[in-house]
Amino acid sequence: MQLFSPGRVPQAGDALLPLSKFGCSWGAAGASPPRRRPPLSEPPHTYGGRRTAALRPNADSACAPPPPPSAGHHVGARRSSASAWSPGGRPSRRRIAESSLCRCPTPLLPCIAWMAAPPPDPQFVLRGTSAAVHALHFSCGGQEPDVPILFSGSENGLINVWNLKTRRVDKALDGHGRKSVCWVETMDGKDRLLSQGRDQRICLWDLAEGRTSVMDSVFTESVGFCRCSLLKVAQGRWLMAMAAKALDEVQVLELPSKTSVCTLKPEAGAKLGMPMCLKLWQISCDSQPLLLSGYEDGSVVLWNLSMGKVLSQLFCHQEPVMSLDFDSEKAKGISGSSEKVLSIWSLNEQQNLQVHTTHRLVNAGISDITIRPDKKILATAGWDHRIRVFGWKKLKPLAVLDYHTATVHCVSFSDHKNPSERLLAAGSKDHRISIWSIYTQT
Repeated sequence: MQLFSPGRVPQAGDALLPLSKFGCSWGAAGASPPRRRPPLSEPPHTYGGRRTAALRPNADSACAPPPPPSAGHHVGARRSSASAWSPGGRPSRRRIAESSLCRCPTPLLPCIAWMAAPPPDPQFVLRGTSAAVHALHFSCGGQEPDVPILFSGSENGLINVWNLKTRRVDKALDGHGRKSVCWVETMDGKDRLLSQGRDQRICLWDLAEGRTSVMDSVFTESVGFCRCSLLKVAQGRWLMAMAAKALDEVQVLELPSKTSVCTLKPEAGAKLGMPMCLKLWQISCDSQPLLLSGYEDGSVVLWNLSMGKVLSQLFCHQEPVMSLDFDSEKAKGISGSSEKVLSIWSLNEQQNLQVHTTHRLVNAGISDITIRPDKKILATAGWDHRIRVFGWKKLKPLAVLDYHTATVHCVSFSDHKNPSERLLAAGSKDHRISIWSIYTQT
């Protein structure tokens, strides 16, 4: 029986031999190995599209992990020892095993079984935007009869309302003069929607009972790329922060009255540059709302809205801060820029920002960062076409989701009440929205 051939990956139907037969000695030349399979500690599973046996060792099994490289055995190098060849110039079974992928004198299937499982594929993909996707927002937290909805804003100025059950567009909203939509957010359910476009307008949409009309709008006069931030402070009352007409200023409005709450101006001589990202937050409903703003000079600034002054400033990036998110329960936030570093910072009791730790990335460029509502994981959108998932507690890398073929502009977690239904959506320059179901267990 021919066990292996050079360059061939073993298949599930190949005969498996106990590892005890694959030591330094294979027995007499020409001896036929036993044909029986070793006991399996787990049922077969799928790996890389092929059905293989899971050979995880236990105390009762003859299987054991491959031995570490020893003297005279160099991983990745071919051995030229004459003893590795049988008489007549034909390679022995041991020589064939060494010329295989793992370069060690042990069978390959155990090595394959111990390799890490590949990342999952998207649960499904939404196509049909006909333009790059720059903004995403879920509305899935309603009662059971309600249909889960995903709003997407595209570069062509359209806002698509996706039905996640049919995976089709229910409505297409056009209110920004075909200018790119960079931010979408709902106000108390899916019937009232805010959208921000590069036409320097923020539109309030009435979507109740099938309507698709703009109820009201605000002219921002800002020419930057900074997305707005929305915070509900009381029943029927919201605060919205947005970049102002002056390049370094931020304006805060009360909605729906559109009353100006404050305009945040840096001190004279503070060269912060333009605001790049904003995050309104408050510890509780009774506490004062605060604003975190990431600036062009790489700093993150904490603003007091009632006084209109800076509480703390932290320089945490060498490049402009492209996105940030904040966990008010842990008083800890994270920011990304066009460089290869994620910065994690915290807020102490004196309301001073301080760097907690940093995480270095393989490739530069972060478009968006979002922490899941349960504060367990976070996701980043990368310029390298990838979505990265981290554990929020220690920023442990959990997954790299590689599906898109162009820059990923935005990521968003769903607000499903049932944890097992939670989804992650990513919008890309390749005109596609990938929907993922990962780490849904509590």
